[in-house]
Amino acid sequence: MADDREELRQTFEAAAALYQRARPDYPPALFDDLIELASLRRGDRLLEIGCATGKATLPLAAHGFRITCVELGRELVDAARGNLAAFPDVTVVHAAFESWDAAAMEPFAVVFAATAWHWVDPETRYRKAWEALRPGGHLAFWGATHVIPDDADPFFQELQDVYDEIGEGLPADAWPRPGELPDERDEIEAAGLFEKVEVRHYDWAVDYDAGAYIDLLNTFSGHIAMQPWQRDRLYSEIRRRLGERPEQRVRRHWGAVLHVAKAATDANAAGGRPSGG
Repeated sequence: MADDREELRQTFEAAAALYQRARPDYPPALFDDLIELASLRRGDRLLEIGCATGKATLPLAAHGFRITCVELGRELVDAARGNLAAFPDVTVVHAAFESWDAAAMEPFAVVFAATAWHWVDPETRYRKAWEALRPGGHLAFWGATHVIPDDADPFFQELQDVYDEIGEGLPADAWPRPGELPDERDEIEAAGLFEKVEVRHYDWAVDYDAGAYIDLLNTFSGHIAMQPWQRDRLYSEIRRRLGERPEQRVRRHWGAVLHVAKAATDANAAGGRPSGG
């Protein structure tokens, strides 16, 4: 499992040129809630794990925070530095969070990860994040995933015959509904290093033409890792099916779950309770 995770997270280098424009923007309300829940003030220092091209970094930089980003991919680092060049208080470091020396830095008010937390080694991530925080600091993470409301575009279920054909079919329970995405509250609390966990859900939708939707798919690790013949078959069918629609577009619904947890300061946490997740 660890080897698979490491191999797949390396695939995002191939998406460096697409990621910023193809991935959806996160809802502004998510950032407003993060700032409120973590009691952030302008000028606070934030640490981002896996910034990719700066998709989540930009809105927070615009709020006036000082941000250090730790990113594994060399191409992604270059793209992020270009996208964030207007913000002198943002630094992008080329490193894996697991091996990066956070102890050498001034403690942070928030350690956060946007669609990246699940790529970090579960045996060390909570401990590393806790060690990087100032007393009373917060851990925050969230992702963005496909959700299917009752009135969802049928395109995605209809396309499953092609995924099945190329050997990439999804299980029957892989279609979460808005507001019903699982959260990681139990895992956070089990780490023994954080308390006062807050969880918020967000839903939004984006319309795509065939080119934009294929660009989006080309930023997903599973699609990047496909064989060329699999992508060719899938993408040709997406173009054909959307081309037959009068509007030639598809609406994809997104969901996100924000987790914000305060660093514990009691003796159990300081004494090194298990940090796995």
